[in-house]
Amino acid sequence: MTTQQTSTPHRTPTLHDSRIDTKIVLSGLWITMLFVFAYVDIFGFWRADVIQGALAREVPITGFTVDQRFLVFTTLYTLIPSLMVAVCLIAPARANRVANLAVSALYAASVIVNMIGDSWIYYLLGSAVEVVLLFAIARIAWAWPRHAA
Repeated sequence: MTTQQTSTPHRTPTLHDSRIDTKIVLSGLWITMLFVFAYVDIFGFWRADVIQGALAREVPITGFTVDQRFLVFTTLYTLIPSLMVAVCLIAPARANRVANLAVSALYAASVIVNMIGDSWIYYLLGSAVEVVLLFAIARIAWAWPRHAA
């Protein structure tokens, strides 16, 4: 007497992919952009020209003098995308959309301008990723879901 075993095919359940709220997606993209932004700048301190520039109180390539005014403007420049993390979570949809479109466009333009004249691959790569993330922010803000009135 032979017994025959029937095997049932192994089925993997379908994964549930939940929809994430637009505000959380935008906030996460700003956080990611800020990490890339910060690490590209931090890695710059391994460069001799950046270290020498810092010691001479000058920013390489641009020739900006590192003084109180420069540091205040640099702080303001980094505060805006940092605050966008909170704006994305707190602001109403309409204001949120406008802020994300405007700030992402301005920052993408500034990153592209800052890439000009730099030949370090890590910097160009990091900057390119920042631009892609900023375009993703603009795209998501532009396509903000609407509800029928």
